[in-house]
Amino acid sequence: MTKEFIKIGLVSISDRASSGVYEDLGLPTLKNWLDSALTTPYQMIARLIADEQDEIESTLIDLVDSEKCSLILTTGGTGPTLRDVTPEATLAVADKEMPGFGEQMRQISLNFVPTAILSRQVAVIRKQCLIINLPGQPKAIAQTLEGLKDEAGNTKVHGIFAAVPYCLDLIGAPYIETNEILVKAFRPKSAIK
Repeated sequence: MTKEFIKIGLVSISDRASSGVYEDLGLPTLKNWLDSALTTPYQMIARLIADEQDEIESTLIDLVDSEKCSLILTTGGTGPTLRDVTPEATLAVADKEMPGFGEQMRQISLNFVPTAILSRQVAVIRKQCLIINLPGQPKAIAQTLEGLKDEAGNTKVHGIFAAVPYCLDLIGAPYIETNEILVKAFRPKSAIK
């Protein structure tokens, strides 16, 4: 069977990285993680932008409507500071909200830091694209995507990416498969190709 091709938008949202004050770590972290986690071919479309709601909204709209991305992962801008507006921008372009993703990300992060309750990540659907706001820290990105494993490598808490492939199926996006060693995609038996 020929594997489908999927377009994935990666958006790092940071005033300082986008202005060159320091090197962006979000985009390389996301790309490296996807390279390890996906067995399906994908095309990455990356953007590094400032914490400006209008710019975030127009970037998300462009990646969905013009670039035809089926999945967008953002990193940064989800805290409580005045400049953190990624969730507001994401909700502004949404057709549907998917609250379980944000709930699970905070639950995973609470295993590491009590300040996880300050994060405001959201996930939404716009047309046939799933948009997920991830944490800004590279280590937290991997933890929330993969979940938590015990010393033997058994899953203790599912990461959010386990639900992403089936969500994409349900909205009519391309069928994707994962490297089960890193993250095992969950689908009902009737949905497995």
